[in-house]
Amino acid sequence: MPRSPALCSGRLLVLVLAALLNVYRSPAGALEKRAPPAPTQAHEHSPEPGKPPRRLAATEKPLPGPVEEMRQAILSAALSGRIEELRVPLDWNEMKPDVTPDVKDDPIAFWKKISGDGEGHEVLAALANMLQMRPAAVPLGKDAENNLIYVWPYLAEARLDALSPPEEVDLLRLVSPEAAKSMHQAKKWTWWRLVIGADGTWHSFKKGE
Repeated sequence: MPRSPALCSGRLLVLVLAALLNVYRSPAGALEKRAPPAPTQAHEHSPEPGKPPRRLAATEKPLPGPVEEMRQAILSAALSGRIEELRVPLDWNEMKPDVTPDVKDDPIAFWKKISGDGEGHEVLAALANMLQMRPAAVPLGKDAENNLIYVWPYLAEARLDALSPPEEVDLLRLVSPEAAKSMHQAKKWTWWRLVIGADGTWHSFKKGE
């Protein structure tokens, strides 16, 4: 019996569609290949696995890039346990930071001398502790775009007779109870104070008087 033209056309259409599917269909069992996701940039303050997070809160706003770069360089040197590592951030400055009126050329030799162990570990500990706290941003000068200095720890610019309980804890993380009591009574900061300018210049690191 002769086949109808409509039936032949329908079968032909099915064959054409099947052929097209075989051309564009992925091989059986094959998974679609996808480009690997772009690596996410780790947060600069993310803790290493197994280590507690550091308290690295800055002021309400993120630190300017040059300030954070200098902070990280000094902090890395402090955490290394080798005071000679501080020569890297020291050399970034055109002039050495102010450490005491009597020292102009070699702050590292001075820091070793005033440390109890002669290796500067006490100074490194002070740097590590203060730089893991937030700084105070203090206006200085008339340049609206570059008129801030950043002071560590923020407590050096706080009212010592009106600290909140968390601030009292921060103070005791830095100094002994006796030293904290003395500063409360004098209403004056007498511990270490570090200053970095908005352009990343390390201006000073010395104890209050």
